[in-house]
Amino acid sequence: MLNFDEANRKSKEAMDTMLKSYSDTAKGFQAIAAEAVEYSKKSFQDTVTHFESLSGARSFEAAFELQSNYVKTAYESFVTEATKLGEMYSDLAKSAYKPYEAPVAAATAKATKAAAVVAPAAA
Repeated sequence: MLNFDEANRKSKEAMDTMLKSYSDTAKGFQAIAAEAVEYSKKSFQDTVTHFESLSGARSFEAAFELQSNYVKTAYESFVTEATKLGEMYSDLAKSAYKPYEAPVAAATAKATKAAAVVAPAAA
C-alpha cells in the first residue's frame, strides 16, 4: 500500500540532499575560479617583472640567465598550480558524490539481491 506521508518525506529528503549538493558544488567551482584568478594575476605580474628586468640586462649572457631562471620558475609554478587545481577538482567530485553514495549502495545491494533470487529461478 502506498504511504503518502512516507513518500512525501522521502521526496523532501531527496530534494534537500540535491540542493545541498548543488550548493556545495557551486562553492567548489567558486573556489576553483578564485584560485585560477589569483594564479593568473600572479603569473601576469611575474611576467611583467621579468620583462622589466630583462630590458635592463647589459649582456646576452645576463639576458639568457634571466630568461632561463624565469622559464624554470614559471614552469615550476605552473606544475604546482595545476596539481593544486587537480586536487580541488578531485575534492569537488568526491563531495558532489558523497550525498548519493549511501542511496546508490543501497540500490545496488537491492538489485544484486533481486538478481540472485531471479537467476536460480531462470536456470
